[in-house]
Amino acid sequence: MASFVYVDNSNVWIEGMRVSAVRNGQAPDMWVAQKEKIVDFDWKPDFGKLYEIAGGEVVGRARMYGSRPPANDSLWRAAEQQGFEVIVFDRNAGNREKKIDTQIATDIVSDSYDWMQTERGDEVRLVAGDSDYVPVAEKLRERGFACIVVFWEHAARELKEAASEFVSLDEHLDALNRG
Repeated sequence: MASFVYVDNSNVWIEGMRVSAVRNGQAPDMWVAQKEKIVDFDWKPDFGKLYEIAGGEVVGRARMYGSRPPANDSLWRAAEQQGFEVIVFDRNAGNREKKIDTQIATDIVSDSYDWMQTERGDEVRLVAGDSDYVPVAEKLRERGFACIVVFWEHAARELKEAASEFVSLDEHLDALNRG
């Protein structure tokens, strides 16, 4: 059995900063943190720990997706050193992230045909919390693959329901912090 891991970096990072803000008392709850864009800027993800928590026993592929950082930023180099293949996209003219969710969904479905094997018990570990991934989780399960969502507790209810299993990162907040 192999785990195929797909991480939406911005989603994990931003929502982790919100979880930390709530835990540290900067926001009373997640709803307020999201609505008022309250984050704990001191919380920064440890990619090695994320790889350990999300990866499972045997990793068939681990990919992390996000926006192209400034040239002097070491973010993606650190992720690669921890075992992730890095896929980056330029932001659009409005400085917004685009293509990430679609690329993750495309890669998961492609890999399920090209690399994964149901006979071997391969599984997908999706580290994202958007309901955009519900069709992907449903398709994987329909094809006989487990789809384990590894994300913060406030992940979309529909995604949690579509997944084979949900693993909360909330209990790992401190371990995941390299800040």
